[in-house]
Amino acid sequence: MANQEIFFAKGDSPKMIEAFKNAQETFKYFWRELSWESRRIVPALTVACVKVAFSQNINGSENPTIEHMWINDIDFDGEQVRGVLINDPDELTNIQNGDDVAVPLNQISDWLFAIQGSSPKGLSKLFSSSQPRAYGGFTIQAIRSEMTNQERKDHDKAWGLDFGDFNEVLLVNEQKEKPENLVEHPMSKNMKEKLQEFLEQNPDEITFQDEDGFSLLHRETIAGNVTSVAVLLESGANKDMKTNQGKTALDIAKQLKWEHLISTLSN
Repeated sequence: MANQEIFFAKGDSPKMIEAFKNAQETFKYFWRELSWESRRIVPALTVACVKVAFSQNINGSENPTIEHMWINDIDFDGEQVRGVLINDPDELTNIQNGDDVAVPLNQISDWLFAIQGSSPKGLSKLFSSSQPRAYGGFTIQAIRSEMTNQERKDHDKAWGLDFGDFNEVLLVNEQKEKPENLVEHPMSKNMKEKLQEFLEQNPDEITFQDEDGFSLLHRETIAGNVTSVAVLLESGANKDMKTNQGKTALDIAKQLKWEHLISTLSN
């Protein structure tokens, strides 16, 4: 992906505005997948990046110039999305390729991950020729919807990804075959016994809070891992622990609308 993947928002485009909204509301699934990717011995994702809306008033203009560009090396604390810019801006001068970025969730305009193949090293080499399956990509599907069949084929070949039907944005792996994956990541269930063993051997991890006040309970809640959260609670984790911003795990579950966690943490 090069500078042609930067695009300017059309404020009067209902289709694109809807894509931005859907990406923000479903970002938690992107983060859930990425949280498990960090624990895998063998990486499963070929790409994981987030599109962010950057703006600048150029030459005293009253209307800001907006460019939507990709960041990777993503981190997320439940409110802010952090990463590194991997595009060269077209017009903006207040940010450049390689800059660290931290934006609120409502400033992202898309997210994308793909499964299969090997991990990339840079944006221009993000995609392998095996065409891994893409998840997310709301704005991309909006753009593809305006293309002819041949243009879509050429577009997907250029990306090296299988975007599938432009009318359907997949959020999680095997979503059709296993709709329960929308509720919980399968690795959360499969790693239950190992987490129990880990906590038995490292009981201090249950109460540890990092410099921002986040505990393991907070982190697993952000990622929507209900089995992991249940194990932590059974192991004695205090669900009233607060981050430096005064957030409990329940507060975060409500904020991200992880309904299955709200009930677990409310009991």
